[in-house]
Amino acid sequence: MKQILKAYENLEFLKSPQARILRIMSEFVEPQARFQKNQIKDTVVFFGSARLSSREKAEKQVSELKSEKNPKPAAIKKAEINLRNSRYYEDAVELSKRITQWSMKNYYHNGRRYVVCTGGGPGIMEAANKGAHLAGGKSVGLNISLPFEQFANPYLEDDLNLEFHYFFMRKFWFAYPAKAFVIFPGGFGTLDELAEILTLVQTGKIKKEMKILIYDSVYWNEVINFKKFAENGMISEEDLNLFKICDTVDDMEKELLAHFEKMKDKDQLM
Repeated sequence: MKQILKAYENLEFLKSPQARILRIMSEFVEPQARFQKNQIKDTVVFFGSARLSSREKAEKQVSELKSEKNPKPAAIKKAEINLRNSRYYEDAVELSKRITQWSMKNYYHNGRRYVVCTGGGPGIMEAANKGAHLAGGKSVGLNISLPFEQFANPYLEDDLNLEFHYFFMRKFWFAYPAKAFVIFPGGFGTLDELAEILTLVQTGKIKKEMKILIYDSVYWNEVINFKKFAENGMISEEDLNLFKICDTVDDMEKELLAHFEKMKDKDQLM
């Protein structure tokens, strides 16, 4: 007699359009279970370009291109830009390392707080996960299935390396446990993430106190004229206080640690 599958064992059904709500629910419940298992109470989220690389890798690429028999100027120029931007990668490593060391010293004895969380892929994501790894701590990667660019970086432990299909569920898990966001230079994806978090805070959908730090005034002031939003009446002048732009790792660390110390009294957890 043919065995009849229970609904929750029927993969054909679970992958069907009719079971979409179950897949969405799974991407809510399964990450929650992993956070609880690893005693992670809140996070510090790093956003930034997936296209950046370490200084060592960028230097090697420039050297290799210049040593070719017929070097291509366009390729060399692109590689040199990547080398110049590699400082963001290195700074993300350093900031993540410092925050993780501070968290391990102050909070790992009673659940893990202020755990570094990224999109789990390359670039700034890899850098932040690498920094936490170098500090000897855990970090989270919320990966997304994409046709290009996105793949899990090697600095994540399997239990905290999550894979999402739905962008909105991934964004929920960026926002819900977070106590701070660190925004490094990036492209459309980074702009989308920054704008969404600012909107949620601006509209009061995120009620907890949230520190939003943007790194490198030169880059961001060329990309976005934040003040023009207020000057043209598109946002309130006070909305410019929802975030702060910093230009050094030291300033970023100082702002974050001051925020975390402030949260001690309020003990705002997930």
